[in-house]
Amino acid sequence: MDYEGLAKEILTDVGGQENINTAWHCATRLRFKLKDEAKAQTEKIENLDGVVTVVQSAGQYQVVIGNSVANVFEPLSKLAGLGNGGESATTTDEPVEKDSLINRFIGFISSVFTPFLGAMAGTGVLKGLLTLLSVTGVLKETSGAYQIWYAAADGFFYFLPVFLAITAARRLKVNEFVAIGLAVALLYPNLVAAMGGKTQLDFFGIPVVSATYSSSVIPILLAIWLLSYIQPVFDKFFHESVRNIFTPMFSLALLMPITVLAIGPLGTGVGTVLSGAVEAIYNVAPLIAGAIMGALWEVFVIFGVHWTFVPVITNTIAVSGHDPLQPILTVAVIAQAGALLGVFLKTKNTKLKSLSGSATLSALLGITEPGIYGVTLKLKKPFIFAVIGGAIGGAIAAVGGAQATAMTLVSLLGVPTFIGPGFMSAVIGLGVGFVIPTVLTYFFGVPAEEQTATDLNETVSVGEQLNAPIQGTILPLSAVKDPVFASEAMGKGLAIVPTNNDLVAPADATVAAVYPSKHAIGLVTDAGAEILLHIGIDTVQLDGQHFEQFVEQGQKVKAGDKLVTFDRAAIAAAGYDTTVMMIVTNTPNYTISETPETEARNAWVLNLKAI
Repeated sequence: MDYEGLAKEILTDVGGQENINTAWHCATRLRFKLKDEAKAQTEKIENLDGVVTVVQSAGQYQVVIGNSVANVFEPLSKLAGLGNGGESATTTDEPVEKDSLINRFIGFISSVFTPFLGAMAGTGVLKGLLTLLSVTGVLKETSGAYQIWYAAADGFFYFLPVFLAITAARRLKVNEFVAIGLAVALLYPNLVAAMGGKTQLDFFGIPVVSATYSSSVIPILLAIWLLSYIQPVFDKFFHESVRNIFTPMFSLALLMPITVLAIGPLGTGVGTVLSGAVEAIYNVAPLIAGAIMGALWEVFVIFGVHWTFVPVITNTIAVSGHDPLQPILTVAVIAQAGALLGVFLKTKNTKLKSLSGSATLSALLGITEPGIYGVTLKLKKPFIFAVIGGAIGGAIAAVGGAQATAMTLVSLLGVPTFIGPGFMSAVIGLGVGFVIPTVLTYFFGVPAEEQTATDLNETVSVGEQLNAPIQGTILPLSAVKDPVFASEAMGKGLAIVPTNNDLVAPADATVAAVYPSKHAIGLVTDAGAEILLHIGIDTVQLDGQHFEQFVEQGQKVKAGDKLVTFDRAAIAAAGYDTTVMMIVTNTPNYTISETPETEARNAWVLNLKAI
């Protein structure tokens, strides 16, 4: 394969170097952020020898290459004048953003909250459990154990502006340490005390409006946004010999007073208004508000717009100490679990029964995507019944005044944060939201069907056998929510919804490809099969976070050797599907048959017979 020639063709057909804002690659795809996707000649690219297909999704122009993607990206990055190799590189041109305002907003919110969402949810659950222990008398609030644990639980939320400063700085490409310096300055004890003192604090005679920045969201995000405009000006003004000192110094010297005089009060005011609006809606029409949010939450999840509610919830808790949204959203999640349980109890299809059973447990823990895409949305009626259950249960929770006292994952784990006034309405709402879709799905949601399980005693023509690379529920590739894998454009194979965190070698093989993002491994078995193991959908965006790799390119491995360990819970909490795909990329060389089993254990799952 002439990789350099292919790279030249692709570069020309995407509109040339001048049409590229950003380019990087994952395990199988070249990913572009183009200034104008209309300039790309998609049909011509798809017909190039070496290109599998083109996918346009989430503001990215993705050219699917396969296992040799790194070989194409290397000459492409040189030809286009991009940064050296790796998972990301950016042109020197200033980006021209073509996404809609809502897409840009969702992308920004997702990028600043996603990296620490799992930790924030965990500390929120801990805070709720401490409330439960205090209410039941197991722990007194004055005890040392309570105070130490509460510091761990509440400390994250108190210093939330620091975490937001880090992630916002990364997103907006400004100096992270200047951003952190600004955040900790807003939380500096002496300044906090001065703002709360009897004497009016001023800056050269200009009065400083008293504001509370602990646990706040909007002020620090606005400040870092302003820094993204200030920093480049100072970088251009100062000579490179003093830039590293003077740019941070003048950035902080200018931005800190601007923040406490204008941005802080503005952000605090916006936050107060936003929190007040949320409270007003639930005070005026709680039944309607609860029904709408309970019905539509999982629809928002499907379209990825649920991220827009994260800062609203966080801000409301920071301002008022409680949030009415999370109990309602939890009802919507539990309603999906109810619909999945209904499918599990009713279906005669062994694979569907296994999938719906494991998805029910995942949904109860707040992870609904496997159940939605693999079961309820596919069958349609169960999803509709879950929407109905979410609406009714959400209305009950809202009317009863259910509130959450901490930001956490919307799941059964978050229920302790609802303890307080309205707690029983949350419990009743959750029960109703779960039972309604369970019953409706059982009686009306699953099509009449005969037993469709394959005879487990059926013999299979044995060739090379690939063992399960991970334990979990087996799915056909067609059920994967990625068009490239689902269409088998990369090759035949199967998918597994994992129940553990260890990816292992499915056969004796040589590691042919590893990636900086650690989310995929390429293998060539000793018998010649080319295998791609891909963890999750779009997990390349995590840039290696939550993954640990144990092998190197060229290394020999035995069947069962550990390749990668990943944190399923953290990846799911970050909003990514954790389904593992095993693809035979040289499929034309084989007749491939799947195991009749529905659960992947320590046994073969694919049988390859050479043609």
